Amino acid sequence: MGSSAPPAQIPTSFGHELRACLRCRLVKTYDQFRENGCENCPFFKMDEDPERIVDCTTPNFNGIISVMDPTRSWAARWLRIGKFVPGVYTLAVSEALPDDLQALCEEERVQYAPPKRV
Repeated sequence: MGSSAPPAQIPTSFGHELRACLRCRLVKTYDQFRENGCENCPFFKMDEDPERIVDCTTPNFNGIISVMDPTRSWAARWLRIGKFVPGVYTLAVSEALPDDLQALCEEERVQYAPPKRV
């Protein structure tokens, strides 16, 4: 009855080392992104190039939510993360992906929604 996708890694700590993916907003530690990349955005290949982690993630985000079954969660649908793997997500990031990585999203035919400017 739950989600069929294997869950993303859960952050091992909730200190200053947490980062959020700028595309899907998945939250993990820097080391977890280095070891396994982003489960929703494997085309960024963060596990192959540690410098990519700095380009694709940010330590600046607001709030977190844990989602066990994104397909059935109204909160996941509201946050537009209903098609992502179960895991811990941020409510909002304020930085945009660099232009070259936005182009990569287009090449991979995956949606990227830049953060709203206030």
